[in-house]
Amino acid sequence: MNKRIKILLVEDDTNLGFLLLEFLESSGFDVKLYRDGLSAFNGFSSLDFDFCILDVMLPQMDGFTLAEKIREKNKQIPVIFLTARSMKEDKLRGFRIGIDDYVTKPFDEDELLFRIYSILNRLNRTEIPYEEKQIYELGEFKFDVQNQELKIKNESKRLTSKESKVLTILVKSKNTIVKRENIMLDVWGETDYFIGRSLDVFISKLRRYLQAEPRIKIETIPTVGIVLTIAE
Repeated sequence: MNKRIKILLVEDDTNLGFLLLEFLESSGFDVKLYRDGLSAFNGFSSLDFDFCILDVMLPQMDGFTLAEKIREKNKQIPVIFLTARSMKEDKLRGFRIGIDDYVTKPFDEDELLFRIYSILNRLNRTEIPYEEKQIYELGEFKFDVQNQELKIKNESKRLTSKESKVLTILVKSKNTIVKRENIMLDVWGETDYFIGRSLDVFISKLRRYLQAEPRIKIETIPTVGIVLTIAE
């Protein structure tokens, strides 16, 4: 059920944000992480989401304001607040906005997961169909997107969620340069120097994984972007 649900996750604590991102992705969800309310709202406005998990105390736009703006655009989308504050007034304000649940920090990840399941089941979101399985042929390789797996002959390599996302972006834009900023936004939800360095590490790993097929080339175009090509 959960593999088809796309979650907007907004958390300004870097460590907690990445921990939640990895946990939710390992649970099968498609997750976009943002670190401030403004970029999160811009992301929500340009992408399709099925569920929102919002920290209350956020830079640039707080969680209450963000939830109100999200509700203006979509009155039905489920919203959970993450908060270190347990004040009654805050909870009442959130429920007046129309959020579905509160999780007070610190919390157990499994508790959050079951709260998500509970809301989705209550809203009957289990009827949303699965996306069709996608398998791309990259020379001698087969790339199974859903199972995050690269296969060549009798060998296979299981990719991490981010490795799979980066490769999927490059494969879908085969022979076309993809801007680094676009990859970082799609995979990490933001751009900065450190995420750029992380992207370089992922590109190096993908080159190593694909080196058994000499026709495949992942080229970095300085100041422009990255392109995956496959020679005929």
